[in-house]
Amino acid sequence: MSARLLTVSVIAALLLCAAAPVLADTPVQWYTIDGEDSYQVAGHADRTQIVYAGTQRLAIDRQGTVTHFTATVDYDRHESGAATHATGAFSTRILANGEQHDESDGDPDYLTILNQPFSIELDAPTLRDLHSLTRAVPFDFPSPMTGALLHGSLRRLPDGTLNGRRVLGIAFVARGPLNGSLPDRPDTALSGTITMNGTAYYAYADALLLALDATLQIEGRVANSGQNDPVTIVYKRTIRPQTAP
Repeated sequence: MSARLLTVSVIAALLLCAAAPVLADTPVQWYTIDGEDSYQVAGHADRTQIVYAGTQRLAIDRQGTVTHFTATVDYDRHESGAATHATGAFSTRILANGEQHDESDGDPDYLTILNQPFSIELDAPTLRDLHSLTRAVPFDFPSPMTGALLHGSLRRLPDGTLNGRRVLGIAFVARGPLNGSLPDRPDTALSGTITMNGTAYYAYADALLLALDATLQIEGRVANSGQNDPVTIVYKRTIRPQTAP
């Protein structure tokens, strides 16, 4: 789930402002991660389900006007009664103008904080503009799995506190068409709709993404199977801040 809402929104004046990220001395941030993937064909008893649980470390390296982020995740993967241990990694960089560029992706299960629908860090003007939101605003952005355009809305949530840090909350929901295969199911062509919704919380002190809940749901039919049974696929991810282990 790697298309980032706060770097590709059509609300250019609000979410694409070209300003330097908030600078802060936060070299390492730890998170806990929980996730669940499910695949269900209507009328069939069998249901594929994968559950994830683990921790991850986000390293932050600021070099001049460029900030490098590297997330490493250590987790257990439970599927069909069997448990396996796995690791993953993802790295990206943010330029002075706020652009985010992924550098390496070793995160096939979409568990790192960098491989999610929200940018890892906001610039100062964007944080201020989000703080001043009083109503939901529209946006379009590409689906993280298929590239199809999703249409939705973004709204501010009440401020909160996480691990003693004051945070700004935002919520989103978006929907669009799906016609094609998914990265984890390349041999299955699906036709239907894709819906994304979730919440994210950014720290006021350094504009870092501290917490995330994201759900991606697909409702469709297998286009190349000769069958007409509806298929439901759901990907859920929950990421929370953690003190250093």
